[in-house]
Amino acid sequence: MPAQSEEKNAAEETAESEANGEAAPASGEPAGEVDPLAEAKAEAARMKDQWMRTAADFDNFRKRARRELEETRKAGKEDLLKEFLPVFDNLERAIQSAQRATEVKGVAEGLQMVLRQYLDTLARGGITKVPSVGAQFDPTHHEAIQQVETDEQPPGTVVAEVQPGYVQGDRLIRAAMVVVAKPKTKEDAEPAGGEGVAQ
Repeated sequence: MPAQSEEKNAAEETAESEANGEAAPASGEPAGEVDPLAEAKAEAARMKDQWMRTAADFDNFRKRARRELEETRKAGKEDLLKEFLPVFDNLERAIQSAQRATEVKGVAEGLQMVLRQYLDTLARGGITKVPSVGAQFDPTHHEAIQQVETDEQPPGTVVAEVQPGYVQGDRLIRAAMVVVAKPKTKEDAEPAGGEGVAQ
């Protein structure tokens, strides 16, 4: 009998504890409910923190990219200067030689050599002169500063170059300043014809 009563007591305790365990969630539900406002505020704070971190990362990236671009530009300028230093050296020697020269022809030949070296250096960098004299006027590569009436060249032909232009591949660095041919007006042609008839 005592053993049976002990088993009964144990079974009652187990049932009671199970009942308490099942009832615990029911009694804990009001305490366990999440406040939607508090949850939204927490989510907003989390998103704001994430946004601020992203903004800071982007700002750092932008500064780094700007710094790297500036360093690349400086390096490019240095490389170009190194390419042109021999041209400047030869030009300086040509000027010194011209001061001692007795013949103009020798000076002119020396300057022509320096000019060729200059153009070769540009070509190595992918830079070439814009074709001008004898070419058809191209507003994307030429800047017309004057027009000349002539019958010797077709209208729109470049007859003179005032300042050379340069391109690097398809990119215009500087437009060529040119003089362009235009047809003579009839008024200019008629007096000459009239004088011929009078004679």
